[in-house]
Amino acid sequence: MATTTTTLGRGGEWEFHLRSLSANSRDSSAASDPASDPYLLQSVRKIYEICKESGSEELVARAYPHMNKLFQRCVSALPQSLSSNGVLLLTILQFFLDFGEVVLHDADASLRAFFRSCLSREFADPVVAEHALEFLNVNTAKILRSHPSILPQFFPLLLKLIAWNGERLEKTFSALLPAMMSTGSFLPLFPSLVDLPILVVALEKVEKNSGTLIGSSIASIQKSTAPEMLLALMDEAYTGSTIEDRGGDSGSDDNNTIDISDPVFLELLKDENDGIAERHWTSPAMATTLQAAATSPKSDRLKQALQMAPRFLALFFEIALRDVSNSLLCALIPLVMSRYDTMFPDKVFSFEVRKRLSDFMLAVFQRSPDCIALLKKPIINRLGEAYNSPAKMELALHLCWAIGSNSVVQRFFH
Repeated sequence: MATTTTTLGRGGEWEFHLRSLSANSRDSSAASDPASDPYLLQSVRKIYEICKESGSEELVARAYPHMNKLFQRCVSALPQSLSSNGVLLLTILQFFLDFGEVVLHDADASLRAFFRSCLSREFADPVVAEHALEFLNVNTAKILRSHPSILPQFFPLLLKLIAWNGERLEKTFSALLPAMMSTGSFLPLFPSLVDLPILVVALEKVEKNSGTLIGSSIASIQKSTAPEMLLALMDEAYTGSTIEDRGGDSGSDDNNTIDISDPVFLELLKDENDGIAERHWTSPAMATTLQAAATSPKSDRLKQALQMAPRFLALFFEIALRDVSNSLLCALIPLVMSRYDTMFPDKVFSFEVRKRLSDFMLAVFQRSPDCIALLKKPIINRLGEAYNSPAKMELALHLCWAIGSNSVVQRFFH
C-alpha cells in the first residue's frame, strides 16, 4: 500500500527527478561536471526520500543505476570540477548504505573514493566538513560493521578536517574518535593527536605559500594551488615522485613554496594511516617552524587546536583504558614517554598534555603492574635522561613514584 500511495501521489515528482539524474549521469560533454547543476542535489535528495518513504525495492532498483553512474561521474570530474561535490556525494553514499543490500552494492569502494578523491580536496570547505562528520556519525554502526577499516585508515584526513575547521565541529569529531581507534591505528593515532597544533601550522604554511585552502565555494579553492599541493605532497610520500616532476615546466619563478625535501610536511599532511612514522623533530624545517610558531602571534585556528588537542587526548586515553588490551597499552607507554618533552612549545598546552600523559601512564601501571617490568629498559633509559630538561625530570619523578608505590615491581629494579 505504501508503494502504491507514493507512486500515485508523487509519481510526477519521481519521474522528474529521475530524469534529472539520468541526464546528469549520462556520459556527455554536458555532464562533464555534474555537480555544477544547482538542482541536481535536490533531485538526488528527493529520489532518496521517495525510496525511503515508500519502502519499495522496485523504486530503489530503478534509481540505483543512475545513482551509481552519477557517483562515478562526479568522482571522475573532481580534478577539473569548479563545484563542490562533497554534499552531493555524501547523499548518494547514504543511498548506497541504506539500500546496498537491495541492489547488492558494496559501499566500501565508494567510501574510499569519497575520502581519497573528494574529502582530500574539500576538507577545508566548512559545509562539506560539517556534513561529512554528521554522515559518519549517523552511519558509524553501519560503517564499523561492514567497513571496519575505513575510519582507522583515514583518521589523518579527519584530523586535517578538524584542525582546519576548529572548535565548532569538536563535538561531532569527538563522537567519531572512538570509531577511528583500532588495533592498526591505536599507536599512530596518539602522536597525531599530540601534534594537532603542528598540523595546523603545516596547513597554514601551505595556505600562505600556495593559496587559500578555504573560500565561499570550492571554485575559489580550485583556482589556487593549495589543494593540489597537498595532494602532490601525499603523492611524493607514497610514490616517490616530486612536485617538481609534475610542475617543472610551469614557468613559474615563485620561490615561496614548501621545502618538500624535508619529510616533516610529508608526514604531517598525509591523508591515510600507514603506521607509526618518525616525527622529524630535529629537521631544519621543524626547528624553524616551531621557533616561528613560538615567537609569532597565534592564529585563531592554532589557538583552537591548542585547546582541542588535550581534550582529544583525554578522550583517547579514556577509551584506551576501557577497551584496549594490556599488550597495546604497554606498547603505547614508550611512545608516551618519548613525547613528554617533545610537543608544540606552548606553556599552557604543554602543561595540559603532560598532565594527561602522566595520568595515563600511572593508570596503566596501576592497572597492569606487569607493564613496568616489561618496560624496564625504556624506563631506565628515561630515568637516565632526568637531568636533560625540566620536563624529563618531571617524567622521571612520575616513573619513580610508579615504581616505588608497587612493592612487587620494585625487585625488578634492584
